Amino acid sequence: MAKKKGCLGCSLPVAIILVVVVLAVIIMGALAGPLGRAFGVEGLPSWMSLHTPHPKLPADTIFHIFNFPVTNTLIATWLTIVVLVGLFWAAFRKPGMVPGRLQAGLEAILSWIYDLCTSTAGEKDGRRFFPFITTIFLFIIVSAWLALLPGFQTILVHGADGEAELIRSANTDLSTTLALSLITFFTVEFIGFKRLGLGYLKKFFVFSGVVSGVKMLFTKGQQGKAPLELVSGLMTAFAGFLELISELVRILSLSFRLFGNMLAGEILLMMMAFLVPYLIPLPFYGLELLVGFIQALVFGSLAIVYISLAVKPHEEH
Repeated sequence: MAKKKGCLGCSLPVAIILVVVVLAVIIMGALAGPLGRAFGVEGLPSWMSLHTPHPKLPADTIFHIFNFPVTNTLIATWLTIVVLVGLFWAAFRKPGMVPGRLQAGLEAILSWIYDLCTSTAGEKDGRRFFPFITTIFLFIIVSAWLALLPGFQTILVHGADGEAELIRSANTDLSTTLALSLITFFTVEFIGFKRLGLGYLKKFFVFSGVVSGVKMLFTKGQQGKAPLELVSGLMTAFAGFLELISELVRILSLSFRLFGNMLAGEILLMMMAFLVPYLIPLPFYGLELLVGFIQALVFGSLAIVYISLAVKPHEEH
């Protein structure tokens, strides 16, 4: 059989045409961006004109339902929920012994998350907490990946406060990430109290050493050991106080980590699409796919770790 000539499996004329088209698109992008303006390029068609990006921290209100403001990030949240429900309905409404591609793909994802939960919290607790971790993980990653589709941050409407983007990634709204963090925090505390009762508070309020040291002060023959016991008890009590602070700080760390990374990615894509539009920003979209997966994995992994620590008695920490 004669060896096929050409470049990357294409014939030489086709390869040349592809290279010329790619170079033409890159040059057009450079001319349409700030680089072209710096060299005095003017008179470009309207479809090549670019709007200067204006990154925003607060979400824009699009309309009101009675007195409830509906923001562009809330619309993205609803869209994420609809996509998730639609995917699972389409995959599992008629599950087969020989799964189709969609069912097999979702089953593989669920199996991977299940293994993550059981390897961290054990078989029994991992199975029990699996639905919660799966919901958190899938919401974050689907919301992040939907934000890379056309329509996000490109459709402008006249909202309640003027011109605004119709849809914006839910993960770039601090209200959304804070809500996810609060849900995770209260779930961890609820599970801890449900499993250990009031004994769950022992890791925060540890005064047994202090009480023991005070008793030694008034016990004959133990006065010499009392100062050391008191110092040790105070250090243990202070460690419990630090544990309480770290428990509360989780709310901020979870919310700001997700919010900061996703907002930074949104701004990066926005600026790259403005500086050199068309083909050049494509690798950054691939990077944001990876970032979305990593942020969902980090949030879900931390949640299952926090839950597994909450259900263990203080003596096992």
